Amino acid sequence: MTPQPSASLREQIENTLRFLAVDAIEEASCGHPGAPMALAGPAFELWNNHLRFDPTDPEWPLRDRFVLSNGHASMLQYGLLHLFGYDLSIDDIRNFRKLGSKTPGHPEYGDTPGVELTTGPLGQGVGNAVGIALAQQMARARFSVDGQGPGHSFVYCIAGDGDLMEGIASEAASFAGTHALGNLICLYDDNQISIDGPTSITFQEDVSKRFEAYGWQILSVDGEDHAALSTALKAAREETARPSLVVMRTTIGLGSPNRAGKSKAHGEKLGEEELALTKEAMGWPLEPRFRVPDDVRAFFDECIAAKRAQRGELDAALETWRSANPERAAAWDSARAGELPEDLAEQLCAGRESVDDATRKHSAASLETLAKAVPYLVGGSADLAGSAAPPNLKGRGTVGPGAEEGEDPFAGCNIHFGVREHAMGAIANGIALEGTFRPYCGTFLIFSDYMRPSIRLAALMGVPTIFVFTHDSIFLGEDGPTHQPIEQLDALRAIPNLPVFRPADGIETAMAYAYIARRKDGPGLLSLTRQGVPALERPAGFTPQDVLRGAYAVREPGDATKVVLLASGSEVSLACDAAAKLEADGLSARVVSVPCLDLFLEQPDTYRSSLVPTDGTPVVAVEAGRGLGFHQLLGPAGRVYGIDRFGASAPHRDLAEEFGFTPDQLVATVRDLVARTSG
Repeated sequence: MTPQPSASLREQIENTLRFLAVDAIEEASCGHPGAPMALAGPAFELWNNHLRFDPTDPEWPLRDRFVLSNGHASMLQYGLLHLFGYDLSIDDIRNFRKLGSKTPGHPEYGDTPGVELTTGPLGQGVGNAVGIALAQQMARARFSVDGQGPGHSFVYCIAGDGDLMEGIASEAASFAGTHALGNLICLYDDNQISIDGPTSITFQEDVSKRFEAYGWQILSVDGEDHAALSTALKAAREETARPSLVVMRTTIGLGSPNRAGKSKAHGEKLGEEELALTKEAMGWPLEPRFRVPDDVRAFFDECIAAKRAQRGELDAALETWRSANPERAAAWDSARAGELPEDLAEQLCAGRESVDDATRKHSAASLETLAKAVPYLVGGSADLAGSAAPPNLKGRGTVGPGAEEGEDPFAGCNIHFGVREHAMGAIANGIALEGTFRPYCGTFLIFSDYMRPSIRLAALMGVPTIFVFTHDSIFLGEDGPTHQPIEQLDALRAIPNLPVFRPADGIETAMAYAYIARRKDGPGLLSLTRQGVPALERPAGFTPQDVLRGAYAVREPGDATKVVLLASGSEVSLACDAAAKLEADGLSARVVSVPCLDLFLEQPDTYRSSLVPTDGTPVVAVEAGRGLGFHQLLGPAGRVYGIDRFGASAPHRDLAEEFGFTPDQLVATVRDLVARTSG
């Protein structure tokens, strides 16, 4: 048991949390004081009496996870981390929102010890929490025996009205209820206030009934009734078949005489006058700022010791499990370390050299091979497994209600995310953040627009989620322009720390997976065809590792190069066909496949110029999309042969004719460009 403060000491502790937040926001001249002031009491109750952690080891694998989804209340979390002994000093608190500080405006994964994930856009934290809870249940199913072993932690998420207004939270909550995530406990800060006024001006549904319909247990408490909250949290942990929503009625800006319960408490500092009135009303001295009373420090020293003692007990139990289950323990360690076979690339490439097929089907084969080599691979699609976007892994079991009768619903690998693209990305990121499994997820490329916030956050956090997108151009055909991506590739390539692969055949697809699988500091993305493509014929000397340079020559002319054709994906074979026609007419063309523009741009200038000369040789970049990213390779004598309008509904061969993606049409454009540049 952690120590329990007297009523007067508890009041001091809560006020310490409140005024660390208020003082930091005042010092920064911006921030959100209202939520930390309201949540100081509930958050202390949660952290002191329910949350398992070791502040000296923020990555302790048996810890409970805390997610502050309403990340604008970040100073609440920073105050808790500081008082509970994490590596966050009072000077770090003073430097709130300063450049290079450990205390940015919203919690950022990797910046602050003890922050589990980046929660900026509202609702994302709820989705991530669902993913973490799912991963813990899957770890329990795979590795635990008779209640002993990993996977028995809880995920506690604090969410506000803004989180629950966002559609992603609804998607994620529906998934969590359907999948019976009894280890997920969400504390809803029901303060009924938003920036523009009371939430009643736009948000009037009964949240409790909504979540009850999703399959959640609903518990309601007064946010200032600590005993009731503690009882509710205990009841939430005892409910193993449903996630729990603890609805806490709170007062935003609690303690502020003129702002408590009002919108002005939400997103701006109190100001000197209101700050003084608030401290006076709460019995807190105006100076010094950033005050932590000695008895509060002493109390938290005892808490830290108690938390570490609790960790010792859990670690001892884990060692007993290890001794009794060495194979499971070794498999868990391997998964947590992300171990991969040395010959993974060779395994992935085997048998793909001469197969003509859609790259989505090459992707399916690669995933099957990867799953055999990497048993901790898990994932699925947004109700598109039948379209290989991506497919179910064969014989690997299903997670959730679709599991076979008698099977543990968390023991499988195939996750049915449902038509919930936005939440799918956030849930997959949460799985990656938990640290045991390597997640992938996917849908049609056009719906990456629904997932973009989650993809961006994966890149920002540097978590290794694998995003698999199919139907990557107008050549998906009859579904028409609503489903045909034109600008999506360029938009995704613009995200930092996100290598985007658009492979041309089986070897390129396999090597894309080989690269992404080894990546631990960020996500990777594949863009794949619906239609079949031929296996490329490559020149002597090619090795599959050449793919990982981002670009390489797939066709070298016999004579001096007169024009260079760059292409990605399905357009590489088109460029090769056009080059053959050009060569027959005496115009020698080099064809360069560019499966990953980002990797090519990282190569030394000597390699890049060996493929794309800077001497004025005409360069044409061929891509069935906007192709804007290729402009940085073209030079003054180049052009993008792409698409600057939306697609149409028709068979893909008719679309190729309509949009100019046939060898003869490309040849005509190249000849014209060469004639103009040589003249």
